[in-house]
Amino acid sequence: MMIGYRQSYLGPLRGIIFDWAGTLVDFGCFAPAAVFVEVFRRHGVEITMAEARGPMGTHKRDHIAAIGQMPTVADAWRRRHNHPFGPGDVDRLFAEFAPRQVAVLDRYATLIPGVAEVLASLRVRGLRIGTCSGYTRAMVDVVEAAAKRQGFTPDCSVAADEVRHGRPLPGMCLKVALELGLAPLLACVKVDDTPPGIAEGLNAGMWTVGLSLSGNEAALTLAELAALDPEARAATRARAETRLAGAGAHYVIDSVADLLPCLDLIEARLARGETP
Repeated sequence: MMIGYRQSYLGPLRGIIFDWAGTLVDFGCFAPAAVFVEVFRRHGVEITMAEARGPMGTHKRDHIAAIGQMPTVADAWRRRHNHPFGPGDVDRLFAEFAPRQVAVLDRYATLIPGVAEVLASLRVRGLRIGTCSGYTRAMVDVVEAAAKRQGFTPDCSVAADEVRHGRPLPGMCLKVALELGLAPLLACVKVDDTPPGIAEGLNAGMWTVGLSLSGNEAALTLAELAALDPEARAATRARAETRLAGAGAHYVIDSVADLLPCLDLIEARLARGETP
């Protein structure tokens, strides 16, 4: 006998889970990219900013491993060190990366424009606010302390080294949901600027919102973005939207400043019985 079950939920959203860099803080997501370039350079291998940014959103150890497997980087490493880039190299580079990342994070922890106002509105709506990140706990602690000085403390935060498997698997999102008592999961929204972060939310059974201009996909400072002419800005947005929508994002917006109308649309869909 075949037995089927379909969850039905017609209520409001219950929680929002945000990424940190490129989402809530660090417009353009510059803090990790610069340190990846520095660490590889210290070992005699030059990588581009595009290569450094490629795996953004994942646990930083996994990020280093992914950079080292890129064909141009792997070839340069083999020529420089006379052996393929391997697990021992990942361990050494991550051991150098981690303290250097912690040391610079405070410089890149300014809340992105519009974030404070949106977070305040979410509180008024009674939504729980969680965060997760490709950063380790030591790194997240620095960012959270800076955010607290600017008036924001999440209800729960989870770091990449606090779950067994990082993005794109859903462990961090699920841990936040468990800690905050968020159920059903389809009453939650994951907001992120990277494809792995979008995949994480989808794998957790949540709605997902991608950010096209504030984070890693555009990779621009506020000043650089403001200096673009309308055509260049539209092209930058389109490239980012293609990547994030291709990762499965239900909605793609410029930044968290534009989030509230998306939440209204999602709640309307929930009221119609739709699911992520």
